[in-house]
Amino acid sequence: MFQFFLKKNWWHWSILGSILILFTNWYIVQLDVKINEWFGSFYDIIQKALSDPGSITLDEYYGQLLTFGKIAGLYIFIAVILDFYTKHFIFRWRTSMNDFYTKHWDQLRNIEGAAQRVQEDTRIFAGIMESLGVGFMRSIMILVAFLPILWGLSDSITALPVVGPVNQGLVFVAILFALAGTVGLATVGIKLPGLQFNNQVVEARYRKELVLGEDDYNRADPPSVKELFENVRKNYFKLFFHYMYFDVAKWSYLQFGVLVPYIALGPTIIAGVLTLGIMQQIIRAFGKVESSFQFLVNSWTTIVELISVWKRLIEFENNLKKIKGTAKEF
Repeated sequence: MFQFFLKKNWWHWSILGSILILFTNWYIVQLDVKINEWFGSFYDIIQKALSDPGSITLDEYYGQLLTFGKIAGLYIFIAVILDFYTKHFIFRWRTSMNDFYTKHWDQLRNIEGAAQRVQEDTRIFAGIMESLGVGFMRSIMILVAFLPILWGLSDSITALPVVGPVNQGLVFVAILFALAGTVGLATVGIKLPGLQFNNQVVEARYRKELVLGEDDYNRADPPSVKELFENVRKNYFKLFFHYMYFDVAKWSYLQFGVLVPYIALGPTIIAGVLTLGIMQQIIRAFGKVESSFQFLVNSWTTIVELISVWKRLIEFENNLKKIKGTAKEF
């Protein structure tokens, strides 16, 4: 799976491409920081206009909107170009895996589900890495950018509910709430990776029998197909059940999370020591920090699928090692 980063012929994509993606994502995060600052100033003039009619002009108001438009326009342009480039980057990764597997196809063809591993699993792996890999990297960058902002804004917070005065309390609230959700949902969903792996095993057996039945009338007879599909059905129903209680826990946690910053800000809002603009900056910065810490929570379903694909490809490559003794190529 890592020939893409180990082979010199791919370095212009794997190494240089990774650097370009990292740099561009960091620039996008900086634009997001500017948007967060804009929210503060914009809501401050809204508060000023509503509390003191005529204190700002229409030109000042539309000037603020124009400023947002410029930042957002640049953000959209760069994000679209980055997404286009990332898709090509990930497809090159898949191509390197495909080239390696097809090179050793004579040894791999007899491994159960070989065609599925080469075609479908590399496709799924590439798709997941495009969304999950870039998402994880961006979450880290957002955390690095917004954590100091939230730390500074927390100076305005007078106290936390129940706890009382706490320096930089919102930062600790975001960390603890995200940590509780990550550990809790990982525990609740602990069975999902294994079930997802088993799901691909029974699907592969069912698909293989149908493919063999296309050329051999002695294969894919109704009793055999019915038995294989019954295994698929049982595993899916078991997977659906476990995802049901996992989703209850996940969505309950995420919906409650919407209220967390407002609960934490309660004493400060009642004390009237914040402007509307500062409050908006705090809420938005808190959301960014919290969502970065909650990356595993928000992506757990995709992570489960990635673990399953990872296990299948590792097993596939280990079988090749046993057959050819080509461990040095990995």
